[in-house]
Amino acid sequence: IAAERGWSGLEWAAGIPGTVGGAVVMYAGAHKLCAADVLLDAHVLTTDQEHEIMSNGQLGFQYRTSVLQGSKRLVTQATFQLQPGHAPEELKARTRSYLEHRHTTQPYNMPNCGSVFRNPGPKTAGWLIEQTGLKGYQIGQAQVAQRHANFILNLGQARANDIRRLIEHVQAQVEHHWALSLHPEVKFMGEF
Repeated sequence: IAAERGWSGLEWAAGIPGTVGGAVVMYAGAHKLCAADVLLDAHVLTTDQEHEIMSNGQLGFQYRTSVLQGSKRLVTQATFQLQPGHAPEELKARTRSYLEHRHTTQPYNMPNCGSVFRNPGPKTAGWLIEQTGLKGYQIGQAQVAQRHANFILNLGQARANDIRRLIEHVQAQVEHHWALSLHPEVKFMGEF
């Protein structure tokens, strides 16, 4: 809708799974652009049921994290400053391009939770996992995706524990081969 109105700033987000609150908490980004580039503030509900408005600067954004991670605060609203006055057709084409890139490089045809690990730099998590020989590796019905190794697929009947065990296996193998620790972007809820 933003692109149709000629408002620029969120084209990069096309196709990213999640919510606006999740984008704020996780500091979502793609194509060297991110939520912080256009976020003015976020309305947050605290554990004491108090309403708080946090500015972009107060959110302490760092690569795929914010001060909200690990807290029990809930994002209820976010204000983004988009740039008006752009040609809608140009913005829609850019948005389509980002979405097509995501569909050709990521496993959108199977259930998954998006990128599993943060990129440790200078190599990406997907490259490290692929070079370790783990594409297609499976535990139960959870599988490291063939199309992009930083995705774990649910082949139909994967259990949360299968996915957790697969994540731990990938971490151990990458640590063994590269002496690098992979840190999950995904959040684990419940007990395993």
